[in-house]
Amino acid sequence: MEKPIQTQTCACAPGMGALPNGCASLAFPYIPMQENNPVRFSRTEALQTGTLFPGLDLPFKAAIQAQTQLPNTALVELMALDFAIKELNLYLDTHAGDQEVLQLYWSYLNLAREGREKYEKMYGPLTSTTPTPENGYAWLKDPWPWDVGGND
Repeated sequence: MEKPIQTQTCACAPGMGALPNGCASLAFPYIPMQENNPVRFSRTEALQTGTLFPGLDLPFKAAIQAQTQLPNTALVELMALDFAIKELNLYLDTHAGDQEVLQLYWSYLNLAREGREKYEKMYGPLTSTTPTPENGYAWLKDPWPWDVGGND
């Protein structure tokens, strides 16, 4: 005969939850819903703040943001474009009918593709999966994108 599973009884007050070493207040998460065509940061501001959308900017990150001054380089611009593309992608997952953002998403994809092609012609591949048939496996050749030549 199987023994019944014993459950731990909780003597916590209403509005409290059981923790291994006592009780604590329950958390009530708040998830802001975005409207269609929300206000957006620029790509660079988005990369620095950690979100493309000012409505999702968290105030406790202000101290970190003040310390995150990125140089204005081709590599940082590509990083900002990639970040904005991912943010727009996440937004479109929940707002697929937002045509203005969809057009912005496609324009950023094109800018990133063109920028990446131009950058890689000047400095070499940005990733190990970038095809470089004329140079063989060029990923290991100097300078790396973040070295002296690749950060202009």
